[in-house]
Formats: sequence, C-alpha cells, structure tokens
Amino acid sequence: MIPAPGAAPLRRELPTVADTETFGEELGRELVAGDVLLLAGPLGAGKTALVRGLARGLGVTGQVASPTFVIAREHPPSGDGPALVHVDAYRLGGAGGPDEAAAAAAVIDELDDLDLDTELDRAVVAVEWGIGVADRLAERAVEVVLERREDETRVATLRRTARP
Repeated sequence: MIPAPGAAPLRRELPTVADTETFGEELGRELVAGDVLLLAGPLGAGKTALVRGLARGLGVTGQVASPTFVIAREHPPSGDGPALVHVDAYRLGGAGGPDEAAAAAAVIDELDDLDLDTELDRAVVAVEWGIGVADRLAERAVEVVLERREDETRVATLRRTARP
C-alpha cells in the first residue's frame, strides 16, 4: 500500500471514522520499527482515528487518545512487534505564531528534547502535525495528509518521502 519514494501518492476516500481506523490498521501492518509517520490535516480530519487503527495494526497495547496535552504517548508492543510512539506537535514551540521561522526552530528544539530518534530502533513514531517539523527524525518517512470534505468524507493522501 505504501508507495515507493518518488512514486505517485495513494489516495483513499474514507467515508466514516471506522474507515479511517481501518485504513490506519492496514497501514500499521506494513510499518516496522524505524518508520516515521507524519500526519497533517485540519482539526477533526481524523489524525487520531488513523493512529487508533495504526495501533491495532501494529498490535500495541494501551488506549490511543490525542496526546495534545502530554505531547507524546508510548504504546508498548503486545508481542514481538515495534512499540508505537504517538506525538502531537501542534502545541510545540508556539506553532502558528507570527514568526514562523522562530516557531519552526522552537518545534525542532522541543522534538530534540523528546529524544524521539532514540526510539526509532524499536518503535514506529507517528507525529500529528508533523509534516514540515518532524521530517528530520529519519532518512525516510510516510506522510499522510487528511482532508475533510463537506459531506464528512475524509480523503487520505499517502506518500513515502526520502531525504536526498
């Protein structure tokens, strides 16, 4: 399901929250320790619902909820698979402030403080609001952009990126 770097993105319509979770579950079955998943989309687009499905696909334990106020939650594996580290970059570094460059630098500093790159050898790291701020965590990442249409259908665009 995950396209190769440089390949055309995969687009999937997700009419219900259950469809969004199922898409996440399918994606979770393909991810391995070291993968970084960067999620983008407006509030209510289904980022956390996708991560709930991702957790099922990875077979991790613990209830998945938005980590907005704790910034990051770790879900240990229930078997031999990778853990899941679920991060919400929305509140990091004054995101959305008037000085975008300063805000981006502050987000990078706060992500460094979380020491997520040390988790990569044993976990999948999923970062909500991560595109453009958490890209540097790994040489390659999976980006999922979620849009929400007026009829409440979500549209996911999935692509793999790689740094040159």
